[in-house]
Amino acid sequence: MKNKRVWILVFLFFLSSINYVDRVALSVSAKPIAAEFGLSPVQLGYMFSSFLWLYVLCLIPMGMIVDRVGTRAVNAAGIGLWSLATVFTGLAGGFGTLIATRLAMGVGESTSYPAGNRVIREWMPASERGLAMSIFNSGAYFGPAIGSIVIGALVAAAGWRIAFFVCGAIGFVWLAAWLMRYRVPELTPWLDPEERALILRERNAGSDLPAGTPALGIAGLIGAPTLWGIMLTQGCGVYTQYLFLTWLPGYLQTQKGIGLLASATLMAVPYLGAVVLGILLGRVSDRLLTGHVVTTGRRRLMVAAMMLLGSVILLVPTTNSVPTILLLITVALTGVSSAISLNFALLNDVLKSPADIGTATGMQVFGGNVFGLLAPIITGYVIAATGNFDLAFVIAGCLLVIGVVSSLVLTRGTIDARV
Repeated sequence: MKNKRVWILVFLFFLSSINYVDRVALSVSAKPIAAEFGLSPVQLGYMFSSFLWLYVLCLIPMGMIVDRVGTRAVNAAGIGLWSLATVFTGLAGGFGTLIATRLAMGVGESTSYPAGNRVIREWMPASERGLAMSIFNSGAYFGPAIGSIVIGALVAAAGWRIAFFVCGAIGFVWLAAWLMRYRVPELTPWLDPEERALILRERNAGSDLPAGTPALGIAGLIGAPTLWGIMLTQGCGVYTQYLFLTWLPGYLQTQKGIGLLASATLMAVPYLGAVVLGILLGRVSDRLLTGHVVTTGRRRLMVAAMMLLGSVILLVPTTNSVPTILLLITVALTGVSSAISLNFALLNDVLKSPADIGTATGMQVFGGNVFGLLAPIITGYVIAATGNFDLAFVIAGCLLVIGVVSSLVLTRGTIDARV
């Protein structure tokens, strides 16, 4: 096999897939959990959001640790913690213990995107970043697609607790494989010398600064206007991502009257569509953006276009047809997933110092998840106040339009010592 670096993308794809299987497990199991513990829609909203509270706070520190310690050890510690927390979720005895296990899970999962984006910076030529990031991020949609079906079947057959035990076990399998196989390109024994040389030569291709450009550090990154624009764009997309991730099963069950197993299966449809189309669009972005054009930030145009595509979510309240709703959600998810993936690739394009990538990614994901943690809570209050999801979809659509403007206007410059 000539391009053995593809195995790194396989690792990253399954990392994000497992990450999001664990997240969606609570959404699919929400109805029986609410029945067992007597939880209201507002309590469910807080329970869905609780994972993000410590996740958001840990993102930037974890990014800094990734930059100092390296990806192998930090990723291993992260998935070990979140897999253990997932197992303990299955042992929860009430609302408080559910919140506690979700908080621990958030700490563990806060390593995955800073480490994953640094892995891409270390392993992938600049001309492959869009596709690489799309494959990595597509796990965030493949996981819920497969997870919703499998977890729905497990919950229906054996109860919600078993579903969390299975999810935790899968995480430990990935951890074992990661520790056995992963190293940086310079130290990977299974990598051909020719491919190693290609990676080391091309991973900073197109940059007008030397590969050893000094790190800006957290203070320098905070002072970079383009990074703030990328963070705002991320937030506008992640809000919709978490609206679907946490409330889509409940929407199908309560507002459309679809049973647990059927709603879990239907939830897979838009997510699988987003996986396939998102990877294709990532490849298109790499084809269109080559050479020096990559480092000028032109990828922001595709980010904006995908945000605009996602805004079709505004049409969901206008129809009662379940097939039409699923089509609109598929298109919206494709736009959102592609925008988020390309926004990560954009950060790699415009960030000149490889030494900052973990910290900068932590800041980007922090920006996204500040919005993301609000989505389940706001939606819970919307449902309690109005009795339906219509306003929730309108809020998400308006944020996506703001994301279009943010990407076009606020992400024009590079992130380096000259900002």
